[in-house]
Amino acid sequence: MNSISNPIPVTEEADWQQLLSHTVDDPAELLKLLDLPASLLNGARQGSDLFSLKVPKPFLQRIEKGNPNDPLLRQILPLDAESADIPGYVTDPLAEMAANHSDGLIHKYHGRVLLILSGACAVNCRYCFRRHFPYQDNRLGSGQWQQVLEYLNANKSITEVIFSGGDPLATSDKRLCRMITDLEEIPHLKRLRIHTRLPIVIPQRVTSELTTLFANSRFDIAMVLHANHANELDQQVEQASADLRTANVTVLNQAVLLKGVNDSLAALTDLSEKLFHFGILPYYLFTLDPVKGAAHFDIPDEQAIALHQQLQATLPGYLVPKLAREIPGKGSKTLLF
Repeated sequence: MNSISNPIPVTEEADWQQLLSHTVDDPAELLKLLDLPASLLNGARQGSDLFSLKVPKPFLQRIEKGNPNDPLLRQILPLDAESADIPGYVTDPLAEMAANHSDGLIHKYHGRVLLILSGACAVNCRYCFRRHFPYQDNRLGSGQWQQVLEYLNANKSITEVIFSGGDPLATSDKRLCRMITDLEEIPHLKRLRIHTRLPIVIPQRVTSELTTLFANSRFDIAMVLHANHANELDQQVEQASADLRTANVTVLNQAVLLKGVNDSLAALTDLSEKLFHFGILPYYLFTLDPVKGAAHFDIPDEQAIALHQQLQATLPGYLVPKLAREIPGKGSKTLLF
């Protein structure tokens, strides 16, 4: 694999906030950096006008130059297919607005709530189910945060808080510390779960300050990473995972089954095996949420189930993620097999 030229040194010591602020957001620049044909430019611009291109340099370095079918490229390259109006593909595929009880708080499932810590992401994945989410209406300022704390204090059935986004790790260690400290004052809360892609796309985000914060928390902490292909996992991701586990964080992975990315037995097997080698347990394999602009990634449920059956026949059970779909109104994820 050829790495791209990079004016920002991407090292273990590189500052994650600098890397986050110097992402590639121009389709022409992306094609130039990756030696991709100019014929892709018009479609990339059309797609980016609908949902902006955004990809950090550490992730770009794992993409094979000159290969328009690279599985990592397919996740981040905007296409004109995103403008297609396909029946059944909607802006709010999980009906989250109905469970958006206050700014930044979504309460759908018994015993746990989801908090939108940040609308920012390090990478704009083209299949993102929140690509149309109204982050501007869900900012957690000081006033909104007090409302969240009051809601949690009043609902003693809630034992777990989930940090989500955007990407919750796009926020600073200082803000995370303040929020976790406030949550620890609520006695019936037991667990903190963090759903994030940042340690995959910018593994430098796992700082010593962050791991110290987690290690000193009274919460049982689980971090759910998001990698869809084994090529996303490099040595720096391995080190980030090791640092998290040293801080007593349980590290899991959820993936999305995507056409042209990981819809083969070989790709799914390689992903599970490499995750486990890195100390990350395969957790969920989701079918695509029917979000407007991402229909070209979808595969039929029958194909998904057949792949999952092949995976079960190939790997030990602890390396086989649960194949699931999220259906609005259901009390939990729906297992497909």
